[in-house]
Amino acid sequence: MDVEPNDLLLFARIVEAGSFSRAAERVQLPKSTVSRRMALLEQRLGERLLQRTTRKLMVTEFGASLLEHARQVVEQVEAAGALAQHRQQAPSGKLRMSVPGDFANSSLHEVVARFIARYPNVSLEMDLSPRRVDLIAENFDIAIRMGDLPDDASLNARPINLEYFGLYASPGYLARHGLPEHPDDLLRHDLLCLLGRHGGATPWVLTRGKVRWERPLGARLTANSPDLLARIASRGAGIAGSSQTFAAPYLKTGELVRVLPEWDLPTASGWAVFPGRRLMPAKTRAFLDLMEEVCRERGQDHARAGISGDDSPSSRPGAPDAPAPSRG
Repeated sequence: MDVEPNDLLLFARIVEAGSFSRAAERVQLPKSTVSRRMALLEQRLGERLLQRTTRKLMVTEFGASLLEHARQVVEQVEAAGALAQHRQQAPSGKLRMSVPGDFANSSLHEVVARFIARYPNVSLEMDLSPRRVDLIAENFDIAIRMGDLPDDASLNARPINLEYFGLYASPGYLARHGLPEHPDDLLRHDLLCLLGRHGGATPWVLTRGKVRWERPLGARLTANSPDLLARIASRGAGIAGSSQTFAAPYLKTGELVRVLPEWDLPTASGWAVFPGRRLMPAKTRAFLDLMEEVCRERGQDHARAGISGDDSPSSRPGAPDAPAPSRG
């Protein structure tokens, strides 16, 4: 059975107005047109929707059942109109973000600088503390988080990048302690490891093709900053598990070299997490879109130039493009 959504919308407007005349005025149609369309709708459905008397308009039992569906049509139409109006508004207000300090220093400064120049009516507040904020309770607009995300229906997320991790050490350290030739050799070295979310060193799970290596580690240093680990390793303190992003400057200067280059640590996804509201604030959408724009540009630059050294083969996949499911 074919039922026009516009007729359901008109039916809801008639019930809301309480009469055909007032409904006709609100939708700017002749009363005769409104009456004819309702008669045709009733004919298609095979049942009366409205009972009309000289004094008032009454909804039938079947009409009351259909009214719930008609009101959903009204809500969708109004939401579409609000969305269109919302997108036309210039971003304004304060944008509050929670960002890991390392990520802010290495990857976000360019996005923030462009955003400030492009959207003069938005001010930014950036919390760089390592704590995991409650976006909704603390009124944050965006949080940048790395790794897997737990399910949370109140939040949504967009993928922003993919970090590749490996092992790095300074030439001086390797000259003193020897170059590991197999992951088992790592157990005799000073290891600089990422601090796990629940304390202790994050295990090193190394893979070479389909071969997997994992052993308990006795870390000399644990820290929740891959940037700091790369810096300390560049000063000869040990072998660090860090990301390509933070190791790259020291690889270029020769202060770090890749250890066991054929073995990889797991990659870590980066996510922009935000409250799962029906209508995203214009300021939030503008920042997320700009961040994706900068990430695409960087990906194209890497593709054109190739990735230097043996740190990360250019054949490795890039960050995923598909929208993430609702998460937090």
